[in-house]
Amino acid sequence: MTVKLLVLYTHPEDADAFDAHYAGTHMPLVAKIPGLLRTETGLIGAAIDGGEKSFYRITELFFEDQRALQAGFGSDEGKATAADYQKIAPPGSRMFVVPVDD
Repeated sequence: MTVKLLVLYTHPEDADAFDAHYAGTHMPLVAKIPGLLRTETGLIGAAIDGGEKSFYRITELFFEDQRALQAGFGSDEGKATAADYQKIAPPGSRMFVVPVDD
């Protein structure tokens, strides 16, 4: 069963610096994770339910299954990506593993 890692980033203090690091450093690290099938990412546009716009950016990393996700993040590339996430993720950012309804 396909799984994805869903990453929700809260609003950074310095959006320009965050965006530069995210695009120039973090995503190139992500692209090297073994077993990664595809990535989708984007800025949160609006909270159409009228609630607070709590998150700044969403990123989804797709893997063949849970085993592939674990192997990918157990690799040197995955560990480097996770370490970089710890550096750039604003407080309150979240990560979830989501089984995809195929």
